[in-house]
Amino acid sequence: MSFSFARVARLAAAGLPLAGGALSAHAQTRTAADDPPTAATTLTPVVVTADRAPQSLADTIAQTTLFDAQDIADTSATDLPGLLQFAPGAQITRTGGPGSTASLLLRGASSTQSLLLIDGVRVDSVSLGNAQLAQLPLDQIDRVEVVNGNVSALYGSGAIGGVVQVFTKDGGAHPPRFNFSVSAGSYHTQTQQMGVDGALDRDGKTTFSVSLARSKDDGFSAQNPAQAPGANPNANGYLNESVSASLRHRFGDGWDAGVSYLQSNGVAGYDNAYGAPTDLNDLYSKVRQASVFANGKLTDWWTTHVTLAEGDDRSVAKTNGAYNNRFDTDNRQYTWQNDFTIAPQQRIQAGYEHLDQSLDSDQFAAPKRHVDSVFAGYTGRVGRNQFQANVRRDQYSDFGGANSYYLGYGFELTDAWKITASYSDAFRAPSFDDLYYPGSGNTAIQPERSHSIEAALQHSTSASGVMRVSVFQTRYSNLIDYAETSPGIYVAQNVGRAKVQGVEGSWRGRLGQTDVRASVTVQNPVDEDTHTDLVRRARHFASLSANRNIAAWRVGGEWIVSGARNDTSARLGGYGIVNLSARYAITKAWYVAAQLQNLFDKDYETVYTYNSPRRAAYLTLGWQQQ
Repeated sequence: MSFSFARVARLAAAGLPLAGGALSAHAQTRTAADDPPTAATTLTPVVVTADRAPQSLADTIAQTTLFDAQDIADTSATDLPGLLQFAPGAQITRTGGPGSTASLLLRGASSTQSLLLIDGVRVDSVSLGNAQLAQLPLDQIDRVEVVNGNVSALYGSGAIGGVVQVFTKDGGAHPPRFNFSVSAGSYHTQTQQMGVDGALDRDGKTTFSVSLARSKDDGFSAQNPAQAPGANPNANGYLNESVSASLRHRFGDGWDAGVSYLQSNGVAGYDNAYGAPTDLNDLYSKVRQASVFANGKLTDWWTTHVTLAEGDDRSVAKTNGAYNNRFDTDNRQYTWQNDFTIAPQQRIQAGYEHLDQSLDSDQFAAPKRHVDSVFAGYTGRVGRNQFQANVRRDQYSDFGGANSYYLGYGFELTDAWKITASYSDAFRAPSFDDLYYPGSGNTAIQPERSHSIEAALQHSTSASGVMRVSVFQTRYSNLIDYAETSPGIYVAQNVGRAKVQGVEGSWRGRLGQTDVRASVTVQNPVDEDTHTDLVRRARHFASLSANRNIAAWRVGGEWIVSGARNDTSARLGGYGIVNLSARYAITKAWYVAAQLQNLFDKDYETVYTYNSPRRAAYLTLGWQQQ
């Protein structure tokens, strides 16, 4: 096989199989609708990712999930992958503890086929084709929106399984308020966080937010030496330091402008089964986004949004202190979006986006990629009928163009019940590894394609929340696989086909005084070339979380369950994980919180040979200025 040691070490750090299987939206700019939900709006949450414009969660046609500030405070998760495992259709795989590579498999799509955005900005590695989810701590996140299914017509390449959009913290129209917290727990974990947000003026027109966080743990051995004898059995720790900041000024007559920034630096130890058992491997990672935005109401019927942004991915691997490889990605993004209200409940959207992507690596050279995109959409209501149509054209400098579309329809049976249906087309552009990696890249390959059809039944009320059952099918063609072209030589080819059929059920609402989030997925993820299940995809999995206020306490529990899955060389067993949490308000400002993760000390794997955390306990002391 034509892989250098540097690439073997890199794939080991990423937890990726060395030979691929068939399956191994930059969003709406920030507007006033993006502010954190208040008590008055909790029952009617607003999302923006499903249509690139604000709409009620109950009004979306595509399956959409919202994790707001309260959901993030309630969860036992500390990073983005831990939170996403509670989204319907989402599976998370990890190659060890905190900071290790985490992959999102959304509706059976691979980690490169679902798009991550931070405040509308791409931050993915142009080399590997996906983003470093594990480097995003929840300390810097205000809310997360997840849209399932093909939405390339809104966001371009990579939005096959769906889109995950992270919104960083934003200041509110109140006097500056400080907060801090400290935590300690298992694996010698220590976490510190502090921040301040509020208004810089009395009328609340200029708001800001700054947050700093640091987390360190000693970890555990990422790989099981019994299954991977070449791996070092020592503990693999993790250090993360992160900062986020925002500043916004609201002018009169519907205009606002501002800046947002997030940077997360991580150093994670990892194991390499193809090295020596005494090797010490470290991966230095950085995810950064910076954007300048402006939103304005040009007329009563025309609103415009402009964003200039950069999203960076940095990755450096070392073995025994010596450099193995370096991969630095820059994504520079320029977006102009316009929304036209042509009649009551009738809106047309049109926009242009330019994306420059470049890679700086000591492993291979690649030309810069330039992408010019135009998109248009229509959203409207006629009586009880709801319509959504989107089209997009992406023109790439390195391989040509790709078209995508989305057609959605909804019909309100009653004030509470609604049925929806959609048909969509999506694509994933080849990564720079696919195109240019020495010995295995192929500049002749074309984008992966998918077509999806979905139907859903939804029930929603302000009292009970949103409950939805969706049936979907996605067919994949032109999938990029590494095929053996001569003995020991594997080259990227468009040879794969796959199909994923499934049923998703989700509920976000209240049961009496208890806040409940539940999801269940039953799917059939099949490689149509080998007629076997796609690796690391379970045929059934589910999650449940429940939280309740009792006097000065807020108590909660989580349950995550997955069926058995195939990996590249083994069958992984199913598992069920239970987490418990409690928070006590000592005063209006001071609180103490405790978490017990993996209550029953389940020993399980999401990737073959890689360990997962055992039972762990954590204690937090925090203060929030009132």
